[in-house]
Amino acid sequence: MALRAQPRIRQVPALSRGIAILRLVGRSGAPLGVQEIARSLKLVPSTCLHILRVLVAEHLVAVDPVTKKYSAAAGLVALARTALRQHTFAALVQPDLNELSETYGATAIAVEASGLEHMVVVALARAASPLQVHVDIGSRFPALISATGRCIAAFGTHPWEEIKARFHKLRWDAPPTLKAWRAEVEVTRLVGYAIDEGQYIRGVTIIAAPVQVANGAINAVVVLGVSEQMRQIGVVKMGAQLQERAAQLTQAFGRDG
Repeated sequence: MALRAQPRIRQVPALSRGIAILRLVGRSGAPLGVQEIARSLKLVPSTCLHILRVLVAEHLVAVDPVTKKYSAAAGLVALARTALRQHTFAALVQPDLNELSETYGATAIAVEASGLEHMVVVALARAASPLQVHVDIGSRFPALISATGRCIAAFGTHPWEEIKARFHKLRWDAPPTLKAWRAEVEVTRLVGYAIDEGQYIRGVTIIAAPVQVANGAINAVVVLGVSEQMRQIGVVKMGAQLQERAAQLTQAFGRDG
């Protein structure tokens, strides 16, 4: 039987450049000028400006009329949120987050890790409590930070030397030593959940439990809130209940946990 040739993918340079600009503007911590963007992406400035004008017209990029600098616009955020709402993990975990948030009066989120680079909030539920930690869908954090990072280190397959190198680049309000952090990772492996009491963000307690998905990646369900409020509820009790939810989600993704 003859093998059918794979279809040839035709390059569309303008589209590729537009996507590169969106990625650059999206990850930049500050608005960028045309020359900065063109230099970073090795584009001809006039070509760069033309693409930027199209992106502005489509509301994917915004331009400051005074500084003439560009930043991500609301249209780009809307596209990202639409994609995340349709995401399998986000859709599956949302009912659990709603219940956890209502039960504890705290913020509940689901995060998806991208290797050891970063984690992204893909779903969330906020409680009616006036004391809340602000986080949004699409928020990104270093993958190894906080309680979620302990889960990734405990249940992922990344070499320890790589984990250690990235650990030293993390920024905490009250940073743990590598020795203490590694001991906490081992505890996380034993009990199935992790607790960060004010180390990542002072005054905030974060509890996370890992969800192992079919491709071997580690996602997580997380509850976070003001430390005093979380202690009153009982962080160990919350951790155990969160671990049960995460184990059920792992089974739903076809893993044996």
